[in-house]
Amino acid sequence: TNDKAQSAIDFANQAEHLGQYTASQETEETGSTQAVEARFITPQDPVVQTANGGRLPTVPIEEALKLNQLRDSLEEEEEDHPERVDSARSPEGKDVKHDQHGARPSQESSTRSTDPSAPLREAVPPSRTNPLFPPLPLYGPPSPLRNLQALSFRISSFFLSLLFLYIIVLGAAFTSIPLALRWLWMRLTFRNPAATRPFYQEEQRRAKRRKEESQNWKRHHKRPSKSPLSDDKEDSFGGRGEDFVPLEGGHDRLLCDVRYYARRVGLECEEYAVQTEDGFIIELWHLYNPRDYKPVPESDREPHGPEVFSSPQNPSGTPGPHFPELHFPNALQYPDGQKKYPVLLMHGLLQSGGAFCASDDESLAFYLAKSGYDIWLGNNRCGFKPRHTLLEPKDPRMWAWNIRQMGVLDLPALVSRVLSETGFSKVALVAHSQGTTQAMVALAKEQRPDIGSKISVFCALAPAAYAGPLIGKAYFKFMRIISPDVFRAIFGIHSFIPFMLDMHKILPGRLYGYLGYRVFSFLFSWSDARWERALRDRMFQFSPVYVSAESMRWWLGRDCFAKQKCILATREEGMVEDEEDKEEEEMEKFYSKDAQHSTESWPDNGKDRGRFAWYDERAPPMAFWVAGSDDLVDGRRLLRRFHRKREPHVQVVHEKVIESYEHLDVIWAVDSIEQVGKEVKEVIWKTVPNDDREMCRIPSGCEKVK
Repeated sequence: TNDKAQSAIDFANQAEHLGQYTASQETEETGSTQAVEARFITPQDPVVQTANGGRLPTVPIEEALKLNQLRDSLEEEEEDHPERVDSARSPEGKDVKHDQHGARPSQESSTRSTDPSAPLREAVPPSRTNPLFPPLPLYGPPSPLRNLQALSFRISSFFLSLLFLYIIVLGAAFTSIPLALRWLWMRLTFRNPAATRPFYQEEQRRAKRRKEESQNWKRHHKRPSKSPLSDDKEDSFGGRGEDFVPLEGGHDRLLCDVRYYARRVGLECEEYAVQTEDGFIIELWHLYNPRDYKPVPESDREPHGPEVFSSPQNPSGTPGPHFPELHFPNALQYPDGQKKYPVLLMHGLLQSGGAFCASDDESLAFYLAKSGYDIWLGNNRCGFKPRHTLLEPKDPRMWAWNIRQMGVLDLPALVSRVLSETGFSKVALVAHSQGTTQAMVALAKEQRPDIGSKISVFCALAPAAYAGPLIGKAYFKFMRIISPDVFRAIFGIHSFIPFMLDMHKILPGRLYGYLGYRVFSFLFSWSDARWERALRDRMFQFSPVYVSAESMRWWLGRDCFAKQKCILATREEGMVEDEEDKEEEEMEKFYSKDAQHSTESWPDNGKDRGRFAWYDERAPPMAFWVAGSDDLVDGRRLLRRFHRKREPHVQVVHEKVIESYEHLDVIWAVDSIEQVGKEVKEVIWKTVPNDDREMCRIPSGCEKVK
């Protein structure tokens, strides 16, 4: 009896420790918010289930195990069971037996090592966390002490992060001086500085076109529905007779509003709210042609709940013997043979889905939509509107996440919602920069590889897997050398420098766009040389967004990406790869001198290049567009990983290095549709499952794609 009472007390204490509120803080409105179970979405991602049915963000593994152990112990004593074994969904999407602690038994436990030099597959510290994804801080329910802690971090980070931002702005201003002097000198010598830009003539032509269309809109409130990429090209969007009549026009008001820019090119946008498995509400934007699609009622665009991939898909969208009660609002609007294959676009760091919509018809999202695809723009947690089913933005638990949660929780939720709305079994995933990171993390065999079966192809633009030389800049080194506690003192435990978002609301769009470009250009060594400069201010209306300080610490802090220089491999494993590559390069040079030896005859020294592969056979086909002049990430090294057969299970269906491109040029360059967009369109169609092809209209320009 005493043991039973003690078990009940211990469980109640842990349940309150991981709950939303303490028992004394609960009301009739909140109901019981105590933790009742830690549900392992992956072996390293336990989310808290509360008594009122809510979900709380992931907690450290040891805390989750403790909750489940105490619950098991209490139930065993009450029911006189020797042990309880839960059946739960595994990351592979199958039912597997979990031990009484909620963790999956590992078949590789005998090969695990706590040696910090061990490769990622073998390196698992005693805390059971991945060395690249250390435990996140745990903040309990509100209490005077926790509130004081949060307030102290808010105060310190307000002043210190502003000081950091001030230094960055000064640096940006200082480095702009030579550019300003050069511009002034060219003007004084009667030369046009803009004339040296690589796409000056095309920029002039597009500016003239926009001016004429703006004037036509003002006169007639309409303009030509056809906006080809260049005057000498026929209908860039297919010539199938599909009309795109603009619904907005005139002077560009520089708004942070995807719908406004979609309407300017004859498209529309509807917003869906998607719930993740840990309770966050994220935004999903759907582009459509208002002339052939009726928007879904707002009530049907609300969150469906935290479960993902819980319903079967039926591309026909109509009830049948296997789908008697299913209705797919999107699919029902198009007859068989005219459906549009779904494509999900994921944005980069500090950006939103609007990054794909900033260049009128030459925007990647609008181009793919007008080519005949069903375009969905994904956004990550918090974004422009931080929302959670239980937590408020002032609660630090709402900000205890990093790239891992964005990959294994946000991405599956978005993919699941797109499939549930369209009825298809797969979706094409197109991602840029950080979007590629969260996808590569999620698809890894130690993370959540089951979503690979839901993706027909993964198109990675400027893939961010390996760090580029920019990580060695002084301001990034500063973030890398400070301790986690100092990092939190400077940047807080909530949103990362929220002052930037405040300025977004206050400053005029043109001034904000100019400052945004100068600051980010200084930080990441970007140039607008290949962009359409007249649209540059618009491009920065969709960034930055709210991101957690913890996510920025993952990128730049001393423990994770900045230290390891890779998203899924330790620094030591990277050194092993470098040595192997060096040996192979020397071998290539040696055997290249002898024409009698083909590459197939080269010895491999008995090494299994795929022994530390990130992916298994569940990975989808992948395609890569690498920016050759990108200092932020090293895309060539990622391609080399595939060339050297380190990923034997991955089918690379396309790869391209664009030598002159920088990190953002893959989505914003004047010629990005020619260099990237058209190839993405064809790669997507080439990898669409045959059954889905028969139901879909052929995208424009893909008639000969097999």
